[in-house]
Amino acid sequence: MKVAVLGYGKQGKAAVDYWSKGNEITVCDQNALSDLPASIRSVSGPNYLENLDAYDLIVRSPSIHPKDIVAANSEKILRKVTTVTEEFFRTCPAPIIGVTGTKGKGTTSTLIAKIIETSGETVHLGGNIGIPPLDMLKDGINPTDWVVLELANFQLIDLRLSPKIAVCLMVEPEHLDWHSDLDEYVRAKQQLFIHQSSQDIAVFNRLSDFSEAVVGVSPALKISYEVPEIGHEPKDRNGAYVLNRDIYMDDVKVCSVDDVKLLGRHNLQNVCAAIAATWDLIDNDSRVIINALSNYTGLEHRLEFIRDFSGVKYYDDSFGTTPETAIVALEALPGSKVLILGGSDKGASYDMLAKATIEHDVHTVITIGQTGPKIAESLRKFGFNSIVDGGSTMQEIINVARQHAKKGDIVLLSTASASFGMFKDYIDRGEQFKKEVLALL
Repeated sequence: MKVAVLGYGKQGKAAVDYWSKGNEITVCDQNALSDLPASIRSVSGPNYLENLDAYDLIVRSPSIHPKDIVAANSEKILRKVTTVTEEFFRTCPAPIIGVTGTKGKGTTSTLIAKIIETSGETVHLGGNIGIPPLDMLKDGINPTDWVVLELANFQLIDLRLSPKIAVCLMVEPEHLDWHSDLDEYVRAKQQLFIHQSSQDIAVFNRLSDFSEAVVGVSPALKISYEVPEIGHEPKDRNGAYVLNRDIYMDDVKVCSVDDVKLLGRHNLQNVCAAIAATWDLIDNDSRVIINALSNYTGLEHRLEFIRDFSGVKYYDDSFGTTPETAIVALEALPGSKVLILGGSDKGASYDMLAKATIEHDVHTVITIGQTGPKIAESLRKFGFNSIVDGGSTMQEIINVARQHAKKGDIVLLSTASASFGMFKDYIDRGEQFKKEVLALL
């Protein structure tokens, strides 16, 4: 069989490894490739998506939009297209829990895996969070195990299979530079749910209209969760919810919010989603939840405390790439702050972030990257003028932050923008931030 693998990132490499036995593989990539195995052919350059009808199977990498494949060929070409994610769904012997949403996917997926692991079951965690799905098959997954996958819209847009348990977190407009509009973004998320059966489970955030719309296409049993604003009662007392200082599942008190080690009220949403997804799997045992929560402090680059230097605390929230996530970070960290904002543009508005900056004790904003001037414009519109340019390297950014931070301050990297341009990705941005902060003398 002639197989075309479109893109040669982590998932493209996993595809080449998986399909190479007994098949003729060609990697098609915009860039010239020098690290291909000798037996693998390649097509590169601006026309790398053309003439795909010559192949029996086409494996799309997440960064490549299906519409770009169609534009270079025809609509019927999509019948030949699959993905690493879809092939994993087709071949995985264990039940799958899939997690999507705009933010919180990695934290929630990890929480779900830790809860299942704490209950004594074997669980495999991967997807967008790190291990490409097909590479997970090398771990020897058994039918009695569980698999948890973090899944982004890029992986879901053409998925034709759905998991046993699917979770949709808060959904906000994002990736509108990749999607044609917000409706397409929502439809991409819906693919995780639309192929479920009535015997499956769909978990959603009942305070998010978009989350409810995503899950609305599923025929599965629907379980919702809710974290009301501080001082407010939950809208409903079913599913998982926060009431005062406690977390409940239906009418059962599961744990206290004080058992949660993660920073920020937004993380209570992730906790409630994880509880709703696993409650029946752990036989409604709250001790399992408490043990899992007490040993989990979060993922890298998500409100990660790096260091206290000269009385100034430095936090890495590089994973936060939207105005909404930056607002959440501001809310999670009380106290006087120097805030680093900016990066590559995803078409977002920064007006709500400008208001939140004023409301959450930020005395200086350091702007960087392509969106820096746009963010500065929004800040000035709302009367915030303490804005400085961060320069073009992370070392310069940290030096500027150090000049403006005083004892008792927090320096927060939560850019409200994607990382591209100045950095390879959010991980590179976060790692550079850590390196420069730890180098301070």
